[in-house]
Amino acid sequence: MKVALAQISPVWLNRLATTEKIVQYIHAGAAAGAKLVVFGETILPGYPFWLDGTGGARFDDPVQKDIWAHYATEAVQLERGDLDPITEACKDKKVATVLGIVERPLDRGGQSLYCSLVYVDAAGEIRNVHRKLQPTYEERLVWAPGDGHGLRTFPIEGFQLGGLNCWENWMPLPRAALYGQGETLHVAIWPGNTRNTEILTRFLAREGRSYCISVSGLMRRSDVPPDTPHYQLIADNLPDMPADGGSCIANPDGSWLLEPLTGEEGLRYAVLDPLAVVRERQNFDPSGHYSRPDVTRLVVDRKRQGVVKFED
Repeated sequence: MKVALAQISPVWLNRLATTEKIVQYIHAGAAAGAKLVVFGETILPGYPFWLDGTGGARFDDPVQKDIWAHYATEAVQLERGDLDPITEACKDKKVATVLGIVERPLDRGGQSLYCSLVYVDAAGEIRNVHRKLQPTYEERLVWAPGDGHGLRTFPIEGFQLGGLNCWENWMPLPRAALYGQGETLHVAIWPGNTRNTEILTRFLAREGRSYCISVSGLMRRSDVPPDTPHYQLIADNLPDMPADGGSCIANPDGSWLLEPLTGEEGLRYAVLDPLAVVRERQNFDPSGHYSRPDVTRLVVDRKRQGVVKFED
C-alpha cells in the first residue's frame, strides 16, 4: 500500500480555509497513487500554541477568554457536517485519511473541546473518532479528557489500522488495546517536532512489530493570521518555529523507512508491504504467541462517556 504523509501547516484557527487546504492535499496524494493520506494532530483548525507565552493558566482572564472563544468557534462539529468536504474528497478519490481535529461535540454539551483523531475510509465514511484520553501539560487548559470509544482498528489494503494522538503513544495500555485487535499499521499523529517522532516512532514499530507512521504539523510565527484575537501578544511570544515537523515511517523491525524531515511542507510517500509484518511476527507477536493472557489481561471500556442517560 502506498501512503502519503502530509506535513503541512494549518491556516491557523481558520476551519474553512484549513479544510480547503486538507482537501487539496488529499487530492494530490490520491493523484500520486496513495491509498492513505495522514495529517498531524489537531491540524484542523490548529494546535493551541498561544498558551505558553500569553499566560494561558491565568484564571478568569479576559485575554484567554477571547482567544478561547475564537478557538471554540473555529472547532469542528461533526454533527454540523464540518468534515463533509473531506469525506467527499475521500469518496471521490477513493482514498482514506487520518487527521487530527479540535472537536466540539454535541454529545458532551457542545461547548467543551477534545483533541480527536478521525479516520475516514476510502468510501468517505467516518469510521472512527478517537478523543485523546489525556491532554498533555498546558493542553489541559483547553482540551477535555476523552474516552475509550475510539480504541479500535480497521482493515485497509491488507493492514489493520490503528492510531493514537501525540503523547497517548507513550501509554502502554492504549497501545496494548490496539495490539490486541490485530493492529499491523500504527498511526501516531503529532502537532509537530522531531524530538517526539525520532525517539518514539522506531520504538512503537519494534514493540508492535508493525509499521509506524508518525505525521506532524508545521507552525511558524508567520502562520499566525493578523486577524487572530490578540495577534500581537501571540506573535510576540511565539518562537520562530514552534512546530518543525519530523514526519517519518519506521519498518516493523524498527529501522527507518522514511527518516524524520523537519522544516519542510509537503507530501512524502512510501510503499508498505504486509509481508514485512508477518516476517517480524515470527519471533515476537505482542498479542499472539508471545502473550500470556492466563497471567495478564487488559479490560477496555469503549462506551462513549456522557453525564446523562435518558430512559424515555
